[in-house]
Amino acid sequence: MMMEGDHEEVKQRRIQTNGIWMHIAEKGRGSPNLVLLLHGFPELWFSWRHQINHLANSGYHVVAPDLRGYGDTDSPPHHTSYTVLHLVGDLIGLLDHLDHQQAFVVGHDWGAVAAWHLSLFRPDRVRGVVSLSVPFWPPTPPSKPLEFFKQMFGDGFYITQFQEPGRAEKAFAHYDHYTVMKKFLLINSTDLLIAPPGMEIVDHLQTPLSLPPWITEEELQFYADKFAKSGYTGGFNYYRAMDLNWELLAPWQGSKITVPAKFIVGDKDIGFESVGSTKDYIEGEVFKSLVPNLEVVIINNGHHFIQQEKAQEVTDEILSFLSKHSVA
Repeated sequence: MMMEGDHEEVKQRRIQTNGIWMHIAEKGRGSPNLVLLLHGFPELWFSWRHQINHLANSGYHVVAPDLRGYGDTDSPPHHTSYTVLHLVGDLIGLLDHLDHQQAFVVGHDWGAVAAWHLSLFRPDRVRGVVSLSVPFWPPTPPSKPLEFFKQMFGDGFYITQFQEPGRAEKAFAHYDHYTVMKKFLLINSTDLLIAPPGMEIVDHLQTPLSLPPWITEEELQFYADKFAKSGYTGGFNYYRAMDLNWELLAPWQGSKITVPAKFIVGDKDIGFESVGSTKDYIEGEVFKSLVPNLEVVIINNGHHFIQQEKAQEVTDEILSFLSKHSVA
């Protein structure tokens, strides 16, 4: 697939890592500075289409995988194969395959979770981490995440609804894939994703009548076609593994992210200013103590899928970070 602004084609292939076949998009091979771009839910490598070109054209070796469960990467059937240990294992195998000892890692949403934990578990393999939308949360809160979410937000909360195998899959199946993509990727509400009692979150989300200027029908259809083949269970399994993550991460209680770090978030992101919000957390002392070598950037009028909506601003922020820590 050729992409706008290409000097050369973005190359796509599948590699073996950590017991699965992983699909990657790649550009700029040969640079000593590798950048991994990790997407979230419900996304693909394609979410980084703008950054891939700009970063590669700026001299970086850029690799954007479909994470396990997504797109053309293998999708193990059970949620126990989707812990952060699996995600980090996939990335270590990818680094080894690419023959890079270290990489910059840039993640959004669940990709940010993977990026933070790669930095936590294997700082020797990370030159620096850039996280979009999701900060590094302490590994072991007092109670299991799902107990907390049910108590705080009830059954209408999207993470709660994603837990029961088959429930969200059935609700999503009421819509064509293009409509599902519009409902999720074009969210511009700042409220938490909570449906009214008795309603599924996919039914609650609005379907925009028109597209914003940052995405085209063709681009949305690219997502829709991939999810038509893969389904959504792989993505839901990340949420279904949250309690298991809570158990497995106990040994890292109190651990810090020691590598250079940058956190980027839009001021209109989902729940940014809600109760117990991201804004309160990133401005508080806990986040700064857990990630001591940290820079924070808040982008005005930025929503959740910020690397697409505010592509140039996000790319510039990533490049400014990379330039400080790259090897000559």
